Amino acid sequence: MRKAGLILGGIIIGIVLVCAVFAPWIMPQDPFAQDLDNRLAVPFWMEGTKPGYWLGTDGIGRDYLSRLIYGARISLLIGLLTVVTSGAIGITLGVVGGFFGGRVDDAVLFAITCRLAIPVVLVALAVVGLLGSSLTLVILVLGLLLWDRFAVVARSTTMQVRNLDYVAAAWAAGCSTPRILLAEVLPNIASHLAVVATLEMALAILLEATLSFLGLGVPPPLPSWGLMIAEGKDYMFFSPWVIFIPGVALFVLVIGINLLGDGLRDLLGTGDTR
Repeated sequence: MRKAGLILGGIIIGIVLVCAVFAPWIMPQDPFAQDLDNRLAVPFWMEGTKPGYWLGTDGIGRDYLSRLIYGARISLLIGLLTVVTSGAIGITLGVVGGFFGGRVDDAVLFAITCRLAIPVVLVALAVVGLLGSSLTLVILVLGLLLWDRFAVVARSTTMQVRNLDYVAAAWAAGCSTPRILLAEVLPNIASHLAVVATLEMALAILLEATLSFLGLGVPPPLPSWGLMIAEGKDYMFFSPWVIFIPGVALFVLVIGINLLGDGLRDLLGTGDTR
């Protein structure tokens, strides 16, 4: 059962990754092309569907399947780059604080406490609202706000390994501190950080969808799944599938990432990092 979740999560992520990477070649239509004569065309499982529009069209006639595929690229890009940014900040602070201890660790703990006191959604809304919405700004804001879990896990695991024999042997061999941190400490805490990365990626995708739904995330006409839900809310009573389709896609992607993270945690025996 443990491996089943890992496999299922890997399959889901693999499918979304293929869609994201090969989007220009597998999209049946131009995701930005408008056709007002085909507004709100119904998907294939409903009566009256139009050829070439498997998932129908949105309120201004853009192909929904093409926008959904392109939206996978946006979601994964935001998730991956946010994890890279927040991971670089959090892992650096956590490893340095856990390894050196003392006043350095006190400063790291103070930084973590300050970050935990900041409401992520409210700060993200304020920053994006003041500076304007853009893909780069969304990634930067989320990356600067989601590093705390990386720091907590990196600090605690570094404190566990800093006094082990292989670290002492590296000191005895005359290795420098940066070499010990990079070659001895980081590889031995990487399994814990990999699990945290999956959790943070799912959170970043959900937060982006939230910002886009509120009109402060990825700017149109980029087909973010959160933005697709926001654009479809005016038609939800008459054409509910315009919200249902991107909502299910977002739900499945986040579930897949969490299944992958839980599977990695069980497989690597890292314990509960949440």
